[in-house]
Amino acid sequence: MAEPDRNPAVGPWAREYSLLLSQSGLDGESVVNEALQASADARPGLFSLAQCLEQPSLLARQVATDYPDSAGPRALRAFLSVLQQDLALSVIAPLTLRLFRDGQTPLPDANRIFLAPANKQTQAASRWFQVPGGDQVDEETFVRSAGEMTVEWYPVFRRQLGVSPGAYWSSMGLGLGAPFSAVWNRAEPQALCQLAQGWLEQFQNDAHHFIDWIPAVFGKQAAALPQRKGCCLKYLLPEGGYCGTCGVHRKERLAALMSQERTTTPGQWQPGR
Repeated sequence: MAEPDRNPAVGPWAREYSLLLSQSGLDGESVVNEALQASADARPGLFSLAQCLEQPSLLARQVATDYPDSAGPRALRAFLSVLQQDLALSVIAPLTLRLFRDGQTPLPDANRIFLAPANKQTQAASRWFQVPGGDQVDEETFVRSAGEMTVEWYPVFRRQLGVSPGAYWSSMGLGLGAPFSAVWNRAEPQALCQLAQGWLEQFQNDAHHFIDWIPAVFGKQAAALPQRKGCCLKYLLPEGGYCGTCGVHRKERLAALMSQERTTTPGQWQPGR
């Protein structure tokens, strides 16, 4: 059995996470290293998140320019919602993973977060990124400050860009819960769900209201599923589809899981979706 993380810098939640993984024969550092994608080459930034928050029309105009299929308010809202999810998964998630591995991490910084140019080959490519640097903070500071920042960003995404509360907060919940998603089908499900839900509840925001970590069975495999209560609207995009945690199919999925049946309509969830 793997030994729990002995890094004295890690906070209490990261220690509990490491202990849980060790009880499943997993090494926390190795798990996080696997989950962290290799750093991309330096990319140009069109504008920062700080500029977007100050002038939301920048992002709306950029989407209209980059994606001809975004014509019309419904399609535009879908593209903006998916971009907000990308912000959570491409910026918030890796910072949280590093916090659990190292005991410290830079905070999300709107002045250091940039939108990369669109990938002409696929709409699925990540666009938001945070440039390296910034002061390192511990677990307690990260929880307090990241919670405050996500609350501060919310009115712009909700009121000016039309992202729904369920979409915004469930995406943020997936980002903040990234360490748990990394072992969704590898650690003991009940304990993992309890720890993941408790972790989200530490943040003074609404993320924990829009993500329910539930034990599940896919076929004969026990797993832990972060069930969204909101939909990112990805299914409306030309290259879209239903995420495995999609809120559109929430009631159907929960009913199926209660009877231990597998539903194939929404698709099986994978980390990062």
